[in-house]
Amino acid sequence: MQRYYTRACNFYFGNQSKILVNKKKSIYLHQIKEISFDHVEIITRKKIRRISINKIKKLPKNLKNKVNADLKKIKSKKINFSNFNFKKIPNILGVLNITPDSFSDGGKFNKKNKGITHAINLYKIGASLVDIGGESTRPGSKPVNEKQEWNRINLILKSIVKKIPISLDTRKSGIMEDGIKMGVKLINDVSGLNYDRKTINILKKYQIPFVIQHSVGTPQNMQKNPKYKNELLDIYDFFEDKIKLIRSKGIKHNKIILDPGIGFGKNLKHNMSLIRRISIFHSLGFPILVGNSRKRFIKDISKKNDSNTRIGGTMASSIYLMMQGIQILRIHDVNEVIQGIKVFNQIIKN
Repeated sequence: MQRYYTRACNFYFGNQSKILVNKKKSIYLHQIKEISFDHVEIITRKKIRRISINKIKKLPKNLKNKVNADLKKIKSKKINFSNFNFKKIPNILGVLNITPDSFSDGGKFNKKNKGITHAINLYKIGASLVDIGGESTRPGSKPVNEKQEWNRINLILKSIVKKIPISLDTRKSGIMEDGIKMGVKLINDVSGLNYDRKTINILKKYQIPFVIQHSVGTPQNMQKNPKYKNELLDIYDFFEDKIKLIRSKGIKHNKIILDPGIGFGKNLKHNMSLIRRISIFHSLGFPILVGNSRKRFIKDISKKNDSNTRIGGTMASSIYLMMQGIQILRIHDVNEVIQGIKVFNQIIKN
């Protein structure tokens, strides 16, 4: 049987969004007045069909029911959790790598005082949470054992977890549990809950909010010729299957975030396809997180114009992702990205 997927598209912002919704010409995304859309793409593995929202009622009954069911999730209001405010787009998840070898900032903040100062600064300038990790998962990186990972983050966590909201970036259930007991607000597992079989049990035990990220293989091999039948729909199906699994394990809450995993087992074509049509994931009904900051795709596109911080590529992709209604961006250069978002929002204000 042919499977259909629904993607909200053709978005409007600010006062224009409010005016069009009042005229019933567009639909609010997640009940946020400042962003709405007036078209959907109906996607199969063979073709993409784009229609305006006022033509949905003319679709065949089964397809119309499917699209309307997806629209219900796309329109649904998102409840706030883990210090994220889903009444606005986007929220910023600041990045703090306490590692010697992360792809961009390895070795910069792995000393206690530098790490603490940077975390507090990221929060003060506008990050909703700070995502702290003690193991690099960049392409080609080697795993570290649990003791070493915990020793890297322990003292910094102790110093700041009661002062600012913290997300814990780890694949290991033991570190998750220790972090949860300390008071972290969110678990961010880049392996999609696949690395450690005990992870789901920890998430169930503590009922803590968490991120499901899509990735392929391990950091050592994930960039070795990654292949998909259809990267967009394969990853959508991955999320659906993962949600069914965690429900079957007794995790009933909706404090779940989906991250398609830009750069984790994806080449440039895959990454661009995901970013261009990222709004397809709204029909799964959960907030979406994207880690676009300083990623390799920026280098692949900019070539001789690449730079150390890749702030230009990060800013361009951040604005595009915001225009697709993405709720959370995982960002290194928090101040610069928030600055860009503020300027963009003022320009479109009318």
